[in-house]
Amino acid sequence: MDHFYIIANRNKQSAEALQQEICDFLKAAGKTVTVAAEKAESGHIAPAGCECILVLGGDGTMLNAADDNAQGQIPLLGINLGTMGYLAEIEKDAWRDALTRLLDDNFEIEERMMLMGYAEDCPGRRTRIALQALNDVAITRSGQLRVVPYDVYVNGRFLNRYEADGIILSTPTGSTGYNLSAGGPIAEPQSKLILLTPICPHTLNTRTIILSPEDRIEIEIGRARDGAEVSVEADFDGSDHALSMKSGQRITVQASPMTTKIIRIYRQSFLETLHRKMSAR
Repeated sequence: MDHFYIIANRNKQSAEALQQEICDFLKAAGKTVTVAAEKAESGHIAPAGCECILVLGGDGTMLNAADDNAQGQIPLLGINLGTMGYLAEIEKDAWRDALTRLLDDNFEIEERMMLMGYAEDCPGRRTRIALQALNDVAITRSGQLRVVPYDVYVNGRFLNRYEADGIILSTPTGSTGYNLSAGGPIAEPQSKLILLTPICPHTLNTRTIILSPEDRIEIEIGRARDGAEVSVEADFDGSDHALSMKSGQRITVQASPMTTKIIRIYRQSFLETLHRKMSAR
């Protein structure tokens, strides 16, 4: 790899200093380095010819970088400046060893599945505009606090009605995020499946449903118990790209044809990483 693009979360302590150290290290090795602007209205998109994106931050910064660069299919290496860091593998004190291994071609690339979703005729959006998510699509109520009915269809067939605060559709990568907080299971991140987890369902026996990556999930927004129209938002990886919907509208979510490429340096198994992260909490 000869051309690197660095995206740093400058809200993290020591991010700028670390960015400069990494730039100096790579340039001393004869590599080309481009640094992302602090603010970019169109996102932090890697320049042409870039072969690797270095992300300095936490998992949120990794998700933003994956979203901005989904089309380019450029591999990402995360240096963790956050807390848990499931996506950002490298701890900040180990960056020099990690980059040395990277420059020596001593690494692997994992391909993670993504989700894509669109809704019909959403306010402010063109019809059927598709958005991407590496972690999850979270459909949650907006406005007045009330239970919302969600009618779920899989491949055109009715599955169930959930009365809940919302529904999470997660990839295996996202299983350790919002899905886990909502009581969903953890999945091996390189597996291929879709997790459907209701958020605070108004029932005693609702559990996560595991679906095939070939399944197409449609969720129709119902009306409140008094017949009033309700509003919800569908958030893709918690980004600013939310779809606003009302009663009667549907959102469709399925596996994306694109993937996110994650560089792994130390080849730890997911179970080893999971044990280390959970023991540190």
